[in-house]
Amino acid sequence: MQTWSLISICVLLGVVVRWGVSLNSYSGAGKPPMFGDYEAQRHWQEVTYNLPIREWYFNSTNNDLAYWGLDYPPLTAYHSWLCAYIANIINPEWVKLHKSRGYESPEHKLFMRTTVLVADLLLFIPAVVLYCLYLTDGSSKKKVSVLLCILLYPGIILIDYGHFQYNGVSLGLALWGILGLGLGWDALGSIAFSLALNYKQMELYHALPFFCYLLGKCFKAGLMGHGFFLFVRIAAAVVVTFALCWLPFLSDPVQALQVVRRIFPVARGLFEVQISCSKNVSVLLGV
Repeated sequence: MQTWSLISICVLLGVVVRWGVSLNSYSGAGKPPMFGDYEAQRHWQEVTYNLPIREWYFNSTNNDLAYWGLDYPPLTAYHSWLCAYIANIINPEWVKLHKSRGYESPEHKLFMRTTVLVADLLLFIPAVVLYCLYLTDGSSKKKVSVLLCILLYPGIILIDYGHFQYNGVSLGLALWGILGLGLGWDALGSIAFSLALNYKQMELYHALPFFCYLLGKCFKAGLMGHGFFLFVRIAAAVVVTFALCWLPFLSDPVQALQVVRRIFPVARGLFEVQISCSKNVSVLLGV
C-alpha cells in the first residue's frame, strides 16, 4: 500500500510539473510567419480535418507543404484528425481552412496543452509506472526513485510542454513495446512498437534493439521448431499493424510513395532537418 501511495505522489508530481511548464509560452508564439511547432501541430489538425486523406501529404492550393507540411507517419495524421474533430466541436475557428493559420488564443493554448497531457496520461505515464514496477530490479524504494526520475526527466517535458510536441505518444508506445517483450508477450510488444514507428519515424533509433532481441529469441527457441512459429507470429503482427496504419494509402502506389517521401526527406536534403533540430535546441537553451 505504501508503494502505491508513493507511486501516486510521483505521478501527481509529474503531472503538476508538466502543467506548470505548459502555463508558460511556447517557442514561436507571436512570431510570424511560421509561429513554431505549436502552429505546426495546429496546422496539421486543420489540414487533416478539412481535406480528404488523399491530399494530406500532397502540395496543393489548400495544402502548402512549404508551410508546415505533414511529414510524420500516418498515425500522427490520424491523431491530428482526432484532435481536430474535438477542436471543431469546441470552436470551429481553431481549425478553419486557411483562416486559422497562426491562430493563437488563451483558450486554444489550453486545448492544445491539454491534448499533450491527455496523451501522456493515456500512454506514457502508465507505461512508465508498469515498467518501473515489473521490469526494474531492486527494492520498492529504488523502483519509486526510478519512476520519479523518468517522470521528471526535463528533456521530454521541455520539448512537449515548453516547445510543443507529442513525443510522449511515440515514447509511450515504444515503452509499451518494451513491456510486452519483457513480460513475454512478444506479439503484443511488436504491435506496440510498430505503432510507435507509425507515429514518429524517429523511433527507428530503437528499431535495431527490438529486431535483434526478437530475432535472437527466435533463434534460441530453434528456427526448426517453436522459434519458427514465434517468428511467423511476430512477423504477422508487424505486417498487419503496418497494413492497418497505411490502409488508406495502399490502394494507390503514388499515395504511399508520397507519404514515404514526406517521412524521409532525402530529396529535400538532410541539412534541412539538421537545421530544424538545431533551432529547436537553441530555443530550449535560450540562445
